Amino acid sequence: MRIAVLGAGTWGSALTILLNNNGHELTLWTALGKEFDELCTTRTVKNLKGIKLADNIKITNDIKEACKDKDLIVFAVASPYVRATARKAAPYIDRKIPVVNVAKGIEEDTLMTLTEVIESEFEAENGDKGIVTVLSGPSHAEEVSVGMPTTAVVGAKSREIACMIQDAFMSDRFRVYTSPDIIGIELGGSLKNVIALAAGVIDGLGLGDNAKAALITRGISEIGRLGMKLGGRLETFAGLSGIGDLIVTCCSSHSRNHNAGYLM
Repeated sequence: MRIAVLGAGTWGSALTILLNNNGHELTLWTALGKEFDELCTTRTVKNLKGIKLADNIKITNDIKEACKDKDLIVFAVASPYVRATARKAAPYIDRKIPVVNVAKGIEEDTLMTLTEVIESEFEAENGDKGIVTVLSGPSHAEEVSVGMPTTAVVGAKSREIACMIQDAFMSDRFRVYTSPDIIGIELGGSLKNVIALAAGVIDGLGLGDNAKAALITRGISEIGRLGMKLGGRLETFAGLSGIGDLIVTCCSSHSRNHNAGYLM
């Protein structure tokens, strides 16, 4: 498949490496001039120590070049920049091809999930929301980039599209499950950050494992109740994008939210 990854941060770069190793034709896009120059010159990714992008991965700062004539588009920009990127990319993305959002978050001003943000920009551009899906789960870029065993779940309205994306990402080290519960997957990946901040605070104060276990357990209960009220399925919050992502974000040294809480 011809795949474009929009966003050359740690997660976008890790997925680019994974997809390239799976035999796809990759284009990696960045809007940052300095990042583009460094990637072209050194092929190294900031915060992924010892990792280099293969020479056959195309790097561009031209959004039209990145999006045109592709079979799959991966949105991997940080959540605050999803709307601006979707607006910029919308004229060049064929609405018949799937778009996979891999960022986690809820837009502050609108309270929209990120797939909803992308759909709204696509619809505003030509009246068609397109095929927007989500990939999420307990998946730190630092581990995916070096091929450590990881699982994730893809959420899509169509089983056919979900299976297509599953096949694109699946490898012997990266296992992908499927679900129709897009809203549940996105909420699980977003709401767990609040609990992870508190987990970092617990560790910073030295309050112990018992307290953190209680926080994680009651945290997923709250996430599940809120998520169901917003349209998600209970089984989603018991799965990879719920309890799975919550555990790894509350306990891992790679977790930015845990580290922020620890520092506070």
